[in-house]
Amino acid sequence: MASEKSFLLVVAVLLLLSPALGAKERCNPQDKKALLQIKKDFNNPYVLTSWKPEEDCCTWYCVECDRKTNRIVTINIYLSVPETNFSAKIPDSIGLLPYLQTLTLHHLPYLTGPINPAIAKLTNLNFLQISRTNISGPVPAFLAQLKKLTYIDLSFNNLSGSIPPELGQLPKLEALHLDRNHLSGPIPASFGSLKSNPDIYLSHNNLSGPIPPSFFRLNLTRLDLSRNKLVGDASGLFGATKATETIDLSRNQFAFDLSKVKFSKTIISLDLNHNKLYGALPASLTALENLQLFNVSYNRLCGKIPVGGNLQKNDVYSYFHNKCLCGSPLPKCSN
Repeated sequence: MASEKSFLLVVAVLLLLSPALGAKERCNPQDKKALLQIKKDFNNPYVLTSWKPEEDCCTWYCVECDRKTNRIVTINIYLSVPETNFSAKIPDSIGLLPYLQTLTLHHLPYLTGPINPAIAKLTNLNFLQISRTNISGPVPAFLAQLKKLTYIDLSFNNLSGSIPPELGQLPKLEALHLDRNHLSGPIPASFGSLKSNPDIYLSHNNLSGPIPPSFFRLNLTRLDLSRNKLVGDASGLFGATKATETIDLSRNQFAFDLSKVKFSKTIISLDLNHNKLYGALPASLTALENLQLFNVSYNRLCGKIPVGGNLQKNDVYSYFHNKCLCGSPLPKCSN
């Protein structure tokens, strides 16, 4: 009896110590093959050291397997400190993972070249982040083929050319980050067809021309068009019934009468500095109880700053360099 117990104890210990005996590998063999090819095409960077053929790919760093299907659903390659040996382009092999839902390539300054068309094969992709890299070329129109996309972040890169109007065809898009690139041309009129009303960030580019009228149909929560060369009347972005929380139109060439604008009471941040806005500040601004950031400096505004709400909580720098604005926190108005 004692010998039988000893035998069972030995077997139990062996099962615990030996993955080969105790557990079957979860990783799908086709996914493992694809990942090893991706590693090779990325020139075997240190961050992918754990990607070893003798180990279960579901345990590798930077990837995630679905708990039910065991297929690879996430690649998240992110470097907190730039790695000198990660020097590559996005390879064709990235398109060999048919179940991939999330692809993140972030803070990789030596990742260069264009966004590979192979990404269009990832028909289950819903989250795409390629940011803070040195990729270049255009924002690809083929992204519109990925109908499950809810999040696109291509910020802080060297992308150029115009924004493809095809992106307006994405039915589930919740956020679009194209800021901090070298994009030019107009905002596509097709964006007015984005029924999902995504958060849109297009700042720090060279976009030009007026905002298309179709864009005013959107009911956006967050919008950043700052530091471009946009012109014309942007008042259609506002409205008393809209869900706007944050809007930044600063450092453009917008020109419209601010006194006629109706603002949503949901606004938290409103930055309009360095434009050509004229008229007076509407008294309705005092009713914006949630307003925390407000800046209308460097415009052509006139008249007395309305008293009330949060307007006097802003300092002089939120109002100065206008045509003839006056009243607290600026100097008193003359009679």
